[in-house]
Amino acid sequence: MNLNEKYKSLFDKYGVDTKLRICHFMAQITAESGLKLVRESLYYKTAKGLSDAFDTPFEKKSDSFVRGFIGDSIKTANYVYSNRMGNGNQDSGDGYKYRGGGYIQGTGKDFYSTLTKATGIDFVENPDLILIEENAIEAALCFWKIHGLNDFADKDNLDTISDIINIGHRTVNIGDSNGYEHRKKLLIIYKNTIK
Repeated sequence: MNLNEKYKSLFDKYGVDTKLRICHFMAQITAESGLKLVRESLYYKTAKGLSDAFDTPFEKKSDSFVRGFIGDSIKTANYVYSNRMGNGNQDSGDGYKYRGGGYIQGTGKDFYSTLTKATGIDFVENPDLILIEENAIEAALCFWKIHGLNDFADKDNLDTISDIINIGHRTVNIGDSNGYEHRKKLLIIYKNTIK
């Protein structure tokens, strides 16, 4: 059974209730998580992989500085996500606690706080609640609604949806979100399989 059929009442609650909206939603959560209930690992084996994934936090940093994060997910998360998205400084541990999770891979204390207020599920106190399938679906649908993504799905605007989910805001360039071509292929698959 497809997630949209299994959780039809949640899809309806958040207005993801047309074929086009469902296809866009499913393509995005598949691209973000592979439909696996996981939290972001932030485990990198090479300095290049780490710098490529997080170019801004490591911009103008020495190779030896970057190498100091290799193989340490907690240290990496607390550094790259510190003092932004509602997180405290590195020592707060918020970066790792509020790393990406669930189907939409939302990140940051602000994300988890917004979900808590909107759903009544205490994701702030226990972010791992996002690893429960029903909670992960509701969190992703809630994110979708808060960001008005149904409007862009109705216009079949994959680029804007991908920008908002992956980059955090709409951009001028077409296809600049991470994995845009993969998202496009997934959308075609869902359009051909969802009734």
